[in-house]
Amino acid sequence: MEKGKNNRITPFMKQCFVTAAVGINIIGFGCVVGFPAVLLPQVLEKDSPVTLTKESASWIVAVLALSILSGNLITPPIMDRLGRKTTHYALTVMFLISWIITIMATSATTLIFGRLLHGIAGGLLTTLRSILIGEYTSPRNRGAFLTIVSLSQAFGVFFVHLVGSLLSWQKTALICIFFPFISLIMIIYSPESPSWLLSRGRYDECRQVFSWLRGNEEDHELEDMIEARLAYEKAAIQDYKKQNWFIKLSKIIRRKEFYKPIIIMIHSNIIMQFTAGPIAPYSTVIIALLMGPKANPYFWMVFLDTQRLILNTIAIYIIHRVKRRVIISTTGLLSVGSHFAIAIYIYCRIRGWSYDAVWLPALLINIQYLAVAMGTVPMTQVIGGEVFPLEYRSIGGTISLAVGGGVLFLVLKTFPTLINNVGLHGTYIIYGGIILVNLLIMLILLPETKGKTLQQIEDEFRGRPLRRDELEAKQSLQSNPVEIYKRKLSERRRSSVSFILT
Repeated sequence: MEKGKNNRITPFMKQCFVTAAVGINIIGFGCVVGFPAVLLPQVLEKDSPVTLTKESASWIVAVLALSILSGNLITPPIMDRLGRKTTHYALTVMFLISWIITIMATSATTLIFGRLLHGIAGGLLTTLRSILIGEYTSPRNRGAFLTIVSLSQAFGVFFVHLVGSLLSWQKTALICIFFPFISLIMIIYSPESPSWLLSRGRYDECRQVFSWLRGNEEDHELEDMIEARLAYEKAAIQDYKKQNWFIKLSKIIRRKEFYKPIIIMIHSNIIMQFTAGPIAPYSTVIIALLMGPKANPYFWMVFLDTQRLILNTIAIYIIHRVKRRVIISTTGLLSVGSHFAIAIYIYCRIRGWSYDAVWLPALLINIQYLAVAMGTVPMTQVIGGEVFPLEYRSIGGTISLAVGGGVLFLVLKTFPTLINNVGLHGTYIIYGGIILVNLLIMLILLPETKGKTLQQIEDEFRGRPLRRDELEAKQSLQSNPVEIYKRKLSERRRSSVSFILT
């Protein structure tokens, strides 16, 4: 009887279940990102039980960026040594603890500590999420499953803003704690990643889990991976292992196909963080300053979150059909134009312009959100998945991640100071200028990548195709059992990058 019931649970349904465990945690992380917009307006009131200064308030927002970066950096050794499931357990428990600390907080220090733990857990999750989904799911369904990353996080921001507009920040945090709690229960019933089991030499368990997740129609993929792993274990490749790491790195950083993508991604991350960084945590502040005292900032916050959810969904369709440079230039210029227009509108109002119809500032901030949802955020992830040659993707991705985290911290920490010193109009002028300069540099350096292979993109950065001896050396390296094994294991991860629209 039980066996018959189990047979009715298809591999697709099982993949939906394990992906949902990840997705619910991503929703919870979206709640973490958007929570300051609920927290700060309430705790800065005179009768709040928690006393905050503007400096401590800025740290509550900014500490998340630094701790996310630290979580990103510690994830690879943890998930490789302990496994994907154990790492998922650990970060989920950390989310639970950090929400409990936040709910019980009576001081700024406690709130900052809770946000610090939130960020470390979020850093673990942002690194692990696409790997988990990629290793759990079938290639036929993987693209669809990976779209939940951006949509789940956007929904989390929308949810916390909606609930926070109706309830106190403590009750909002109490509701948010249910996301990691539900995910924790689902993780208990989820298996370990078959790829990790394979990497530890646990072949029987790997076959069992792979069959449970995929059925029997994709056994060829499993057997190819096992064959590559066995070749890896038996291969005698001492020369490859003995290469001096520093000499190898010094040669790599002088190559155009390495440093040009790094420069592009630095500028792309700067654009992304200066356009989108302050939106989620400081949305109520921005809306109140832009629309004036008559507007309800909570209503507009939820409205704009809803718009962003819809536009994120539309962006998935557009990105797969429109050239990369067209999207980047269009949304980048929209972002620059909206920043300058908002600055001019506020300056005119300060100088005595009496026109106070709400439709004009509403239109301007909607254009800003449109640029963020359709281009400046998702295109950073898409370009990051295309411009790095495969052999440099790990180090290139790490550098890009570090730059993004550093810029996000800078933006979040300095935003309140800029508002106090130069006003919202001055802040938007500065941001618009930074975005414009970086956009121009990026468009000068970035070739069109849509529809091109990784090798074609690499050749374009290099300025020439590989010479015969370079091609033979590269093919020799690619035939190395170590490289074969690494490529087999990472095949599903690589395909995910262009779908991660954070």
